[in-house]
Amino acid sequence: MSPSGRSKPLAQEPGQETGGEPRSAKAFVGAREVAALAGVSRSAVSRVFTPGASVSEETRRRVLAAASQLGYHVNHLARGLMRRETGIVCLIVADMDAPQPSRLVRALTGALQAAGKVAMVLATEGPDDDASAALRQTLNYRADATVVMSGTPAQSLVRTCLDNGQRLILINRDDRIEGPDNIGLDNAGAARSALYAFLRAGCRRLAVVTTELGTPSLAAREAGFVAAAQVVGLTVEVVRQGIPSSYENGLIAGRRLFTAPDRPDAVFCVNDLLACGVMDAARREFGLRIPDEVSVIGFDNIKQAEWLSYALTTFDQPVSEIAGHVATLVAADRAEDAPARIEVKPQMVWRRSVRVQAEA
Repeated sequence: MSPSGRSKPLAQEPGQETGGEPRSAKAFVGAREVAALAGVSRSAVSRVFTPGASVSEETRRRVLAAASQLGYHVNHLARGLMRRETGIVCLIVADMDAPQPSRLVRALTGALQAAGKVAMVLATEGPDDDASAALRQTLNYRADATVVMSGTPAQSLVRTCLDNGQRLILINRDDRIEGPDNIGLDNAGAARSALYAFLRAGCRRLAVVTTELGTPSLAAREAGFVAAAQVVGLTVEVVRQGIPSSYENGLIAGRRLFTAPDRPDAVFCVNDLLACGVMDAARREFGLRIPDEVSVIGFDNIKQAEWLSYALTTFDQPVSEIAGHVATLVAADRAEDAPARIEVKPQMVWRRSVRVQAEA
């Protein structure tokens, strides 16, 4: 008998309701069932599973034993809805097959899970329509926040989401839309560093390889490199090749560059996949030696950049740092604060695709 005089039906067979009726094996076990089996009130069950709530050790023992027997798990989604929170953070991602987005998704999901959140990934294929549709879809999930990792949804749609109470965190979007939190990279600073590396190597015939995708981050890298070259009186050949920013488009861009008699001796690529394609075009189709005859710098520091066949000098996107900032922003109660503007600095990773200037 329990202290209240009620019997404790802990010997009940699994799959049976407290009244003896069979319960479907697929049905979710609720707090009411746990309370009946443990001989306690439903509120007592809630207190046991609420961190910091006051509950006796005997009640805790009985509730946990009943929960274990029934296979009960707390419905965090339902509990969150009562608090106007769901624990869901939507990630809008373009080109999930590409190494850099998948690398960032892994870091984000890990950081969010550690913060007690659930990441819901919405994949898109293009920068505009698909990203906008995914952003509209997040409104249906009452997510605690949405992280936009891709494309350029219209500013009017961003405003609609904000007006509907949607918390937005934009990653690497240099146009600085007002309202959302923004975690950006110093793309222009990295581009300047790439130019100075080429100049130290004695390179003067410069090129940039990008795509027609036109996202703010890619555009900022291109513009930063061209502007830095103009400061020192050099011109830059810009090749925009197709969509997406893929190895195949890098290969095509390399063919365009190295066919010309005044081919470049230095190429800055706005991501590593393009750089790998450019390098293979230079070596395998035109017989050029890297870095002796042409130096190449990429951006992202994907795994392939480490491969001995490439040994690509590149800029590392600090995905762990970015993910940590996202988790902190999502967890913080910042309703009255101004939107955060955080800038992280990609670090150059020096490998063997840029020649070292000979000693004088």
